[in-house]
Amino acid sequence: MRAVLALLILLGSSLNMAQTLSPGASPFEAAASSPSFLPVEKAYQLAVEIQSDQSLRLYWQIEDEYYLYQHRFAFELSDAQGPIELETTFPPALERVDEYFGEVRVYYQNADISLVPQRTSGTAKLLVTSQGCADAGLCYPPQTQSYDVDFDSAKVVATTPQRPTRGLAQGKELSSTSVSTVLYMMLMAFLGGAILNLMPCVFPILSLKVLSFAQSTPQERHLHSWVFAAGVVVSFLLVAMVLIALQQAGKAVGWGFQLQSPGFVIALAYLFVAMGLSLSGLIQLGSGMMGMGSSLTVHKGPAGSFFTGVLAVVVASPCTAPFMGSALGFAMTQSAGVGLIIFSALGAGMAAPVVLLSYSPRARGYMPAPGAWMETLKQVLAFPLYATAIWLLWVAGRQTGVDTMAAALMGSLLLALGMWLWGSHPRAWRKGMALVCIAGALSLASWRGLDNSAAASTHSSTGKVSWSEQALDQLRAAGSPVFIDVTADWCITCIANEQAVLFTDEMTAAFKANKVVYMVADWTNYDPDIAHFLQQHGRNGIPLYLMYPADPASKPIILPQLLTKSTVLEAIAAVTSEQPTVVSSL
Repeated sequence: MRAVLALLILLGSSLNMAQTLSPGASPFEAAASSPSFLPVEKAYQLAVEIQSDQSLRLYWQIEDEYYLYQHRFAFELSDAQGPIELETTFPPALERVDEYFGEVRVYYQNADISLVPQRTSGTAKLLVTSQGCADAGLCYPPQTQSYDVDFDSAKVVATTPQRPTRGLAQGKELSSTSVSTVLYMMLMAFLGGAILNLMPCVFPILSLKVLSFAQSTPQERHLHSWVFAAGVVVSFLLVAMVLIALQQAGKAVGWGFQLQSPGFVIALAYLFVAMGLSLSGLIQLGSGMMGMGSSLTVHKGPAGSFFTGVLAVVVASPCTAPFMGSALGFAMTQSAGVGLIIFSALGAGMAAPVVLLSYSPRARGYMPAPGAWMETLKQVLAFPLYATAIWLLWVAGRQTGVDTMAAALMGSLLLALGMWLWGSHPRAWRKGMALVCIAGALSLASWRGLDNSAAASTHSSTGKVSWSEQALDQLRAAGSPVFIDVTADWCITCIANEQAVLFTDEMTAAFKANKVVYMVADWTNYDPDIAHFLQQHGRNGIPLYLMYPADPASKPIILPQLLTKSTVLEAIAAVTSEQPTVVSSL
């Protein structure tokens, strides 16, 4: 029952965030007002005709902001005698670096392809396979269309579209490329998930589970590690399903989207306060409703392990690890099945270190013998939880104003008082007072002050320009190199990069000396334009760093998600030279 309750908490918070993005409407009603993707048959309209020289002309009309890959075309023509050899002529195409296929050629607006058959008599069957994507981030699966061709009467009739078959000369190559790409992205997701464990937003939670291994039997360690892994993977799948459902409904959301809801942020801060008080020994959480969230994580049974996995996923959302960004961007542009596979690999990577620790005597050998230090360590681990709660309340204040932050702080105080009253004495009046305090805390969590416009962002300091598509286009048209920092106050990785690299005096001087415009896209609150901008660059979460050369025709350099000063300096040097080079694509 506790495991089911944990999942309901996670799902409820995700759906609450979805509704916050469009107040007063369900996620799917809200999506109706957002731009949606065209059906594949409308995005790419194909006409086939027989030319006077008996060659076949295939002409695609492609909608604006959609394109077709040249290397994903496949053609098969056959008659009663068998396959007919085809000589294919492609028109010039636009060269670009693709997130998933590397250097490719694509067609915008139209594609006019000529097929010259070896035999041109009687009737034949033509199969045409193509694949395209939208600039906004959606990639369609390969589509196969079939046509009856009559060379004698020069007529071509479209028949029922079919799926790609293994008989296509290039079909095997397409299938192989697709599988290898998915496997590669699964590996990146797994590595990104494993690195997530080292992030400051996740490490204190995992420490609670690792601490329990010191006094566990082998059977208990193995059981709890796998139950923890199940909690992580199931939670990632649940988040993925919500994301996929919203995106397929036309809503532009990404990784960490729930932290754009002040209500969710405050609720998470309350949970950290309750857990911290429990670890400090100031309150004893029982099985009552008020201790539910924290007691699930400190509970010694399988439910505690499962919910620790759930909570680890929830608090991981402010962080994006290396390799993770590309994998998430890929997952959100594929079919639902492929997306869920990538999220499963991400969860497996995050759970792998705990499972490994439960089975490895050598790894556990580095842990000191059980003793009084365990109680001391448990109390010490409460302080990172308090620090996380303070940070979350600060994020809520940045989103909605100082009045809301003050109300949430008062709510935290009432929460602590209510939990203390509940556990300090069995008398009924204390229980009643505790319920009043808890109710007050919940009401303050949902209260919004008069100052609903967030304070000026920490990212909008002197010398930095706010991002917009129009501003970017104007700067590029004027020949200015531009560095774009897509960030948010709730993104720990973003803040770490800014304090250690981007906001240092050395880097500020480098931007100024090279006349690079520093542009900030602040995603602290939900902004569909920034979400679409992320999707255009194959990303579904932040941080994202782009360095645009002065030449408006040149493509941007995508920098790594974890920055160093040398990486940024190399990117600055690249865009100010005649031949810019890619620093990194991860």
